[in-house]
Amino acid sequence: MKAQTLVELVNLHKTYKLGETTVRALRGVNLELRKGEFTVLIGASGSGKSTLLNLIGCLDDADDGEIKIEGQNVSTLNEIQKGNLRNRKIGFIFQSFNLIPVLNVFENVELPLTVNDSLTAEERKQRVLQTLKDVGLESFVHHAPEKLSGGQRQRVAIARALVSNPALVLADEPTANLDSETAHMIINLLLDMNRKKGVTFFFCSHDEKLIGRVDRVVRIQDGLITAVE
Repeated sequence: MKAQTLVELVNLHKTYKLGETTVRALRGVNLELRKGEFTVLIGASGSGKSTLLNLIGCLDDADDGEIKIEGQNVSTLNEIQKGNLRNRKIGFIFQSFNLIPVLNVFENVELPLTVNDSLTAEERKQRVLQTLKDVGLESFVHHAPEKLSGGQRQRVAIARALVSNPALVLADEPTANLDSETAHMIINLLLDMNRKKGVTFFFCSHDEKLIGRVDRVVRIQDGLITAVE
């Protein structure tokens, strides 16, 4: 049975102004992301990968076209509604980790839950501790980010993305700043989380080694989807 569609992109266009130059970052992208799948988006630098992730993550607006998340047309939402959608449905993993240096590991992971009024402090605590256990960092709760290795910092970022039980996790080149052995470990962890928890991953990369390990490969070039494998 075909998996249910989580995200639907219809004829997406996005342009940017760089001085006197107009950059056509996306030029009519059509794509479906299905629930529970691990999809990798492969393309060279400047192909439109990060732009596409930013649009799906409601961090930017398309010039034209539609983005539907669980059937909801994102373009009809105001900024507050988009923020609520991000907090409830979407987790983010970035290349540069984006941890807050003055917060310890526990506090960094807890951050997305602090805007959820339906959770008690004890419920937040238990969810953070369980998520840190899932990524193998239960003994690093009180560590500052500066005391961690690159791989450990990325695992904190993964825990932060997963702690709110999102429907979708967007990962923008999350292994680019890591050595090959650590990158391999992080990819294994993400694939494990996908299998165990059924979280939908959309993983942006230029690493061809991911092919064969994921459910689907989407190739993008010059703002256009060139293949879905």
